[in-house]
Amino acid sequence: MKRKEYPRPQFQRDNWTNLNGQWDFEFDDDDLGIREKWFVSENDSFTRKIEVPFVYQSQASGINDRKVHDIVWYRRRFDYVKKDDKRLILHFGAVDYEAQIFLNGQLVASHLGGNTPFEVDVTDALVETISQLLVVRAKDQHDDEEMPRGKQFWEKESRGIWYTNSTGIWQTVWFEEVSENYIHRAYYHIDYDAGKVEIETHLIGKNLLGKTFQYRVQYGNTLVSEGRQKVLSHKVDVAVNVLQNHIFATNFHDDGRSWTPENPNLFDVQLSLFDEDDKVLDKVSSYFGFRKIHTQNGMIYLNNKPFYQKLVLDQGYWPSGLLTAPDDHDFVKDIELSKEMGFNGCRKHQKTEDPRFLYWADVLGFVVWGECAAPPLYTKTSVNRLMREWSEIVERDYNHPSLITWVPINESWGVPNISHDRQEQHFSQAIYHYLHSIDKSRLVISNDGWAATETDIVAIHNYMHGQKDEKAKYDYYKETLSSRENLLSRPSTAWPIFADGFSYQNQPILLTEFGGIAYEVSNQEGWGYTKVNSEAEFLEDYERIMAALYASKGLWGYCYTQITDVEQEINGLLTYDRKAKCDLSKIKEINDRFHVPNVE
Repeated sequence: MKRKEYPRPQFQRDNWTNLNGQWDFEFDDDDLGIREKWFVSENDSFTRKIEVPFVYQSQASGINDRKVHDIVWYRRRFDYVKKDDKRLILHFGAVDYEAQIFLNGQLVASHLGGNTPFEVDVTDALVETISQLLVVRAKDQHDDEEMPRGKQFWEKESRGIWYTNSTGIWQTVWFEEVSENYIHRAYYHIDYDAGKVEIETHLIGKNLLGKTFQYRVQYGNTLVSEGRQKVLSHKVDVAVNVLQNHIFATNFHDDGRSWTPENPNLFDVQLSLFDEDDKVLDKVSSYFGFRKIHTQNGMIYLNNKPFYQKLVLDQGYWPSGLLTAPDDHDFVKDIELSKEMGFNGCRKHQKTEDPRFLYWADVLGFVVWGECAAPPLYTKTSVNRLMREWSEIVERDYNHPSLITWVPINESWGVPNISHDRQEQHFSQAIYHYLHSIDKSRLVISNDGWAATETDIVAIHNYMHGQKDEKAKYDYYKETLSSRENLLSRPSTAWPIFADGFSYQNQPILLTEFGGIAYEVSNQEGWGYTKVNSEAEFLEDYERIMAALYASKGLWGYCYTQITDVEQEINGLLTYDRKAKCDLSKIKEINDRFHVPNVE
């Protein structure tokens, strides 16, 4: 079985069971499964086997079928003995796009959204025998353009910037046993300047009165703070102010215990719930990082110090697993290779990445910009679907210190007329304010690329650097980047930097897509924004492009396109299977060079 690791490292219990591995599987092209009750018993309708959590389109699934099948079914048995004083919670990391979950013939859950987790208490559907029958129906209408789909193509063959579609279960399936009363959620609200953290804990139970909640916070082997609080009412939220007295206070020269890419300090947390006799009902291991991100005077600050971001665009695809990393170490490898090249973070592009990636970013010190897959069209349905997913994304990822920016819209995808359409502008403003209303610990970009409305960062895309022999084109590219005025007044596309009615308000300006040099090293046909034919030319062109950025007096960071090749795109710094295209120390040497401070 692959993907054996605990799927939710920010909120971990010892007692859990991984349901990844081989499942029965079947396509349902004629949509017969519900009518014929495939969920009721083990009949002959399931003729295939699939390796969960890999989609059928991937090699790792064992099926590797790229044909369109919009409805698929999964089935497996697992052993569990029903207990009077325990509840069984079934978890799905992500199922693309619509999921119906059946246990022992009963519909126990339905979920809409391909990027986010969901859980269900299945206790009442358990049978008395040890063997439990779990069946999943997943529907992913490949040509539904109101669906948040990101880079998944709605046509049969991938091409251009669009990749192979993914259908069904693509993150870990698992269950855990809990008591009748248990800890459901915990959020860490960081007040960096006050040196304070508030733990907001949500409890679930039939009778919580008299139960006791306890927290213990450690830094390394040192106990930092602990406390206990008795539940005195039926309210199931317990908010505890802890870690006061400015024990986190730092100065400009000392990161102390703060979280940064250079010093990714983390605090371990143990949350416990006790009954009236002091017996442990539930225990959860967790962690947080102490950090602050904000903008001021056209710059971004991390922990009140200027922070110039050197990011790399990361699509989060793998040759054998597509959206699913074949192994947990693959997340580590991508982060370590990025840092080896001198990048201090990434922009996860048009994908909400597995929580295991964010965990390793927290541990290894790597900042992340988070996105959600975008729908191609703007409709009432697409708006509602996207808002629902963003609500669940923030709930899932709120506690990760590495995640510092939300990118709800990219290049006007899903809002094609935002430059002049007030309704679409309202949506951009609404999601900007919505994300701030539920998460005050991160920056929000209204529309990455162009046609910004209200935004914390002006994020500009520009691939117009030209080939080496196109000197006039390169000179114009360099001039365009040279100052704030030129960055804002000389867009590289037909769309303005700001949508009608909006203007620059002294936000930091970052070049968040550029480069994309195509260099083919494995006889793979593909494309990029410009092309080179040797390692020497590759490094020379990368240095030429970066020189234009580092000469800019208007930029406060960048995001280079991209870390790896993906399918027909061969514009990565690495191949699709993560082989270096050049001496990575040379890339780091270029990335480490001096950049002009933002002095305008």
